[in-house]
Amino acid sequence: MRRREFILTLGGAAAWPLAARAQQQPMRRIGILTPYAADDREGQARVGALQQGLAELGWTDGRNLRTDVRWGANDRDRYSQYAAELVALAPDVIVAVTSVVVAALQRETRTVPIVFVGVIDPVGAGLVASLARPGGNTTGFTVFEYGLSPKWLALLKEIAPRVTRAAVLRNPTSAPEIGLLGGIQSVASSLRVELSLIDERDTGEIERAVTAFAREPNGGQIVLSSASTLLHRELIVSLAARHRLPAVYTDRVFVAAGGLTSYGPNRIEQYRPAAGYVDRILKGEKPADLPVQAPTKYELVINLKTAKALGLEVPPTLLARADEVIE
Repeated sequence: MRRREFILTLGGAAAWPLAARAQQQPMRRIGILTPYAADDREGQARVGALQQGLAELGWTDGRNLRTDVRWGANDRDRYSQYAAELVALAPDVIVAVTSVVVAALQRETRTVPIVFVGVIDPVGAGLVASLARPGGNTTGFTVFEYGLSPKWLALLKEIAPRVTRAAVLRNPTSAPEIGLLGGIQSVASSLRVELSLIDERDTGEIERAVTAFAREPNGGQIVLSSASTLLHRELIVSLAARHRLPAVYTDRVFVAAGGLTSYGPNRIEQYRPAAGYVDRILKGEKPADLPVQAPTKYELVINLKTAKALGLEVPPTLLARADEVIE
């Protein structure tokens, strides 16, 4: 064999395994549809946690994965528009955040696998057939159970015993939030707290309602986490500070922004198991066979600086139970 032919033969043999490996790892495609604004650092952190989780499982954007992200910015029309766009791209999986976003995607497809995060009561919302066997093309991770919500009012009374009135910031059109509100209402009389409801449709409505509520003494707040309250969290936290209202939040991000206390799951950490479900689906498993999972841990976070500004002395027993204390 001539020397030139021998070198070419060796070169081809060396290149063959690389070509074979490339064929074994075709480019896969996922979509991500969130209710967050594109410039929201918390939303970016949550999507980043999902992407990091995927990378740890061997899925790297640009190498063997293409990711298409859409930011809904709490706009239902955008949810519908972006759901149609993502389905048209024929992804292998779509990750969806909140019930409303999942519902928008399900109107577009009953075949493309959907993995959800941040959903409350997916069975009641009609998103899955059951938690153990979701059926269809959708499964994922819930964020709250209805039995948790009475603890938010109990926490408010524990950290601020003088509270006899509590405003609940909620979305009146959200069935899951109506369920959470029912749990709060069920313990209000036994805790001797009168409830007021504040709709959080827009900033003007929130500011007017909170200001009016704060005119009477001994008030406090419970803020249910939603795409809307997350979007307006700086306003909500600043209003509580301005009117000296002790407030309990359901998401740590509000306490990091200066809120008093929160009790709920670590939202960012929920995106890592979601990456695991995406990985399993990309490897051939079906959403119908992957059970919906609930949080296994709820975290109590307390902002001592805010407590001091409100003139509150946090009970030592409560501090001892805290998972995180911001000073």
